[in-house]
Amino acid sequence: MPPIRRLVLDVLKPHDPNAVRYARGVGGLDGVEGVNVVLVETDRQVETVKLTVEGPDISFETVRERVEDLGGSVHSIDEVVCGEQLVEQSETPQD
Repeated sequence: MPPIRRLVLDVLKPHDPNAVRYARGVGGLDGVEGVNVVLVETDRQVETVKLTVEGPDISFETVRERVEDLGGSVHSIDEVVCGEQLVEQSETPQD
């Protein structure tokens, strides 16, 4: 089975831990080389963030478990890139 090289997840998380702790928490996992956390929306009790994870062999289950350990939940899987190289999304007429 080809390795997952990039995951983009829509995550609902509490305000605490903050984005820095979230990025460090996920970034420390085996198979992960980089993490990007972008705030999408915030309200009184929670934040919605886009979590982008890249590395040579990412375990979705391990990332999901870490997100949950940090008090969050994965709402959706917005992008997955597998294989020996990173493939960028191609523009289509619908874009």
